[in-house]
Amino acid sequence: MPGGLRSLQAGLRASRLSGWRLFAYGIGAVTPLTVIVGAVSLGFGRVGQVGTPVGYLLAAGVLGVFTTGLAAMAGRVPNAGAFYSYAAAGLGKPAGAATGVIALLAYTAIHIGLYGAFGLAMQAALGLAGVRGWWAWWAVLGWAAVTVLSQLRLRTNTSVIGVLVAAEIAVVLLLDVALLAHPAGGQVRFTALDPRLLANPAGVASLVGAITGLVGFEVPLAFAQVAIRPRTTLRRAVQAILLVVAVLYGGSAFAMTVTAGPGRIVGVAAGHPHDLFFHLAAPYVPGMVIAAAVVLFATSLFAAMLAFAATVSRYALTLAREGVLPGWLAITRADEVPVTAALTQAGVVLAVLVVVVVAGLDPTVHLFFAGTVSGGLGVLICMTVTSHAVRRYLRRHGAGHGWARRRLAPMLAAVLLTAITAISVAFFGDLLGTTNPAAACAAPAVYLLAAAGGVGWACWLKTHRWPVYAAIGTGSPASAAGTSPARPPVFSRNH
Repeated sequence: MPGGLRSLQAGLRASRLSGWRLFAYGIGAVTPLTVIVGAVSLGFGRVGQVGTPVGYLLAAGVLGVFTTGLAAMAGRVPNAGAFYSYAAAGLGKPAGAATGVIALLAYTAIHIGLYGAFGLAMQAALGLAGVRGWWAWWAVLGWAAVTVLSQLRLRTNTSVIGVLVAAEIAVVLLLDVALLAHPAGGQVRFTALDPRLLANPAGVASLVGAITGLVGFEVPLAFAQVAIRPRTTLRRAVQAILLVVAVLYGGSAFAMTVTAGPGRIVGVAAGHPHDLFFHLAAPYVPGMVIAAAVVLFATSLFAAMLAFAATVSRYALTLAREGVLPGWLAITRADEVPVTAALTQAGVVLAVLVVVVVAGLDPTVHLFFAGTVSGGLGVLICMTVTSHAVRRYLRRHGAGHGWARRRLAPMLAAVLLTAITAISVAFFGDLLGTTNPAAACAAPAVYLLAAAGGVGWACWLKTHRWPVYAAIGTGSPASAAGTSPARPPVFSRNH
């Protein structure tokens, strides 16, 4: 065997990710502490929904139904393109190209948005030690750290994320126990777990917000190419992530209602929109625990930045390798680190940060909130498209799976996600917190144009560069598409 090939194979073996490393990436992406401190508080205070805890549990249930069919398909299509590959396999290559472009934009928006919250979180955390600094400086330092780490081995990144996430989950559980041990009036009330609380417009908004808060659980699917035994590890990692975050989000939200009382939680949350979790737990734990939680809030965001940086790079690498994006984005090291994709992404992030600073925009509203909510909508669109792809694919290739996994779960997931996506688009201005029609329509319009561009590009490739078109969604480089089925013959009247 040639030495270069041996070196490549050795590098690939050394970069393989086990199930727990994939789990670490996904948990880092969903940012448990960030969602609990931010989104859950807004669900109580801004939306006015006492049933926020059951909303997260139901949202996890909907995604659990989606994951049932998704896991079955992932075992048959273990490609690194995730949603992109599944859409191509189930709905055709044009749909796959469109989904890939939307996914790339959506994950990039989430990744960039996180820097706004990270800069402010670092400002608050270091302020506890008397260190003063502008949020933008901390955001740029975070950017530099992510840029450096993105050039290291995937295992190194998962180790960093794993340590940060373990500490984050530990402090969440500690605060949850403290809250549950101190119920309002001395009695635990389960009012917030009544699903009937969601049977109103505010409840629907809460459910949609909960769905977007769970975005990130699917991140391991983008690492199929470097996963150990992808047919099993991907399924287990995704299902484990969904279960853990459902317990953390639903449990933490419920614990807050226990301490504040179901009748008071909305009012208390309105007065503490950004620190409700810490505010309720502060009387019952040492001050150093709250201080540690504030620091871990910042590290939670950093872990998410690192996880989404890797996810965007993997998507860009896959799309470039298969010819959908320029080939220079597919340059990697022997251990499959996407060098140019990661550096290009870093350049985009820095450019956006410079624009935000120069324009004097609010890092919370215009960076974090706009980026993560808009990106969440894009991922939700990808999930919806994929749910239909899964339904169609398993109907044709579902041999070996039971009727429930092959037919029932994919059909339910497609119906539920389509309805939730339609509601999200219709009321996107409310989710974004704006009454400006232009701002409310911006993200949906961008995704629509991206989808049209992806379909148009795929159709052009089909006509002018058939080998590249044939490689879309296959997991194989476009240069290897010569082994794909030959281009269908074109018959004329002269034949």
